[in-house]
Formats: sequence, structure tokens, C-alpha cells
Amino acid sequence: MHPSASDDQTLPVENAPQVALLVRLLKLGTLVNGPMKDGVCDPAQVTQLELKVMMALVGEGALAGHDLVEIMGAPPMNVSRALASLRKHGWIEDTVDPDNRRRKPVRLSPAGLEKYASMAPSLETVASALVGNLSAREAREFAKIGDRVIDNMADWITGHHGDVGMKR
Repeated sequence: MHPSASDDQTLPVENAPQVALLVRLLKLGTLVNGPMKDGVCDPAQVTQLELKVMMALVGEGALAGHDLVEIMGAPPMNVSRALASLRKHGWIEDTVDPDNRRRKPVRLSPAGLEKYASMAPSLETVASALVGNLSAREAREFAKIGDRVIDNMADWITGHHGDVGMKR
């Protein structure tokens, strides 16, 4: 049985509407990992963190390891391992930051872009299973709200870690 918001076990802070939304967002972020692992990562033979790094590089462009650590909230060693694995497969390559020569960004290589594209059918299958029953209006609203929350998260990250190379 799943507890409801009215159960006595609810933390007092969860009675605040914004905190309740944050808890839902955390739950959404946690629960999506299962279908992504089973439906995308396992068939593609990549770890979830490797996939997340690839997605970050596709969405944000070239990023340094410390950028990925801050964006994903992952431990540096885990990001380092994911980058080492992606490099071993030839899916990332070094690039240069013309504004900061000490920064060591990476981007997806042509082979990495090809690997990422090969996962599109699996991503479509998982997307269909998870959000395919939303109406077109609900999907547009969800995307619009998601974009606003993502912008707020990006503001938080860059506000706390100003050197993170995120698109703004």
C-alpha cells in the first residue's frame, strides 16, 4: 500500500506545497532510473551515468569533468569513471576552451554521437511507456513547467558554482 499525503507518516515539512512538489520531483527523478536502465542502458551496454554524461554533452555542449559533477550532483570519482569508460570506447574527445586554457572540456566524438543516436529507438520506447498517455496539451504543459524548473535548477547551480559551463 502506498502512503498518501494525508497519512500520519508524512513529514511536517511536506505539508508545504512547494516542498511537496520538490518531493514529487525527487521521486520522479529516482523512479525514472529503473525504466532508463532496463530500457535504454542495458540494451546499449552503457551505465546510467555514462548515458547521463552523454545526454549532458548533447544538451550542453563541451563540458569539463567538474562541470558534470556540479550539473549531475554525482561524486567526482563516479564522473571520472564514466568519462574514462566513454573515452575507452572512443565516444568522447578532448576539446579546448578558448576562454580558459586550464579547463579541460570534452565533447562527444563522431563515434559517441553515433552511439547516442543508436539509442534513439530505446529512448522512444521508454518515453512512450512513461509519458505516451499524456494528451498533447498535457505534454506541452509538462514540458513548459519542466523547462521552468530546469531553468531554476540551472540558476541554482550557476549561482552556487559560477564556473560551471552551462548554456544559459
